Amino acid sequence: MAPAIDLVADIGESFGAWTMGDDGALLEVLSSANIACGFHAGDPRTMDRTVRECAARGIGIGAHPSFPDLVGFGRRAMDLTAEEVRTDVLYQLGALHAFAVAHGTAVTHLAPHGRLGNLVATRPDYAAAVVAAVRAFDPDLIVLAQDGELADHARAQGIRVGIVGIVDRAYRADGTLVPRSEPGAVIHDTAELVRRAVRLVTEGVLDAVDGTPLSISADTLLLHGDNADAVTHARAIRTALTEAGVRIAPLAGLLADRAGRGSAACPA
Repeated sequence: MAPAIDLVADIGESFGAWTMGDDGALLEVLSSANIACGFHAGDPRTMDRTVRECAARGIGIGAHPSFPDLVGFGRRAMDLTAEEVRTDVLYQLGALHAFAVAHGTAVTHLAPHGRLGNLVATRPDYAAAVVAAVRAFDPDLIVLAQDGELADHARAQGIRVGIVGIVDRAYRADGTLVPRSEPGAVIHDTAELVRRAVRLVTEGVLDAVDGTPLSISADTLLLHGDNADAVTHARAIRTALTEAGVRIAPLAGLLADRAGRGSAACPA
């Protein structure tokens, strides 16, 4: 069977009169979306508009919760307790859910943003807090994560996990991302991004900055939307994947298909 992948980007990250990215153009490429929920970006009008557009296009809707850090765009470390993380995530899920219901659709996944997204891969207390919020809200949600604490905690609690491949970010040999504060953390060359994307989806491999080949069984590719070339990159990656015989599908349906094939292959 031909390989399949979900294409997701962080969108809805404008705030008031300030605009981030070209969401309209990105929505022509994506199969799923991580939508800002107001803590690092996004406001009620932006959330409403973004959810409406996703619903109209059949794009999977995901919550993109963050530390409460509008000024720092959610990319600064904050000394929150695990209980604060749990309740902040639950609050943001509820906000996005309201707009999803209003537009006759539903939130299908959750992907922590920025510094929170980095820390849940390595901090068991934060990972457990996010999973507790998901279980309380809807245990059928899919948690998007890199391999690490969040993925492990979610699986242990019976929560479905979608492993994220991030082709425009450099990886260390231990599988963590190179911090944005370091040179070379973000990859901008379109040809290199296309090469990495096709290799990741068809071979399950990405090279770390030191050349170490990392084995990553990605369910979704994250295409960052917060840079000037985001749309160009996204279109080039989708075109290359399609030409390589890869099927693009929303995450929820893709994981359901894979689970069904697994059940068929392993009857009770």
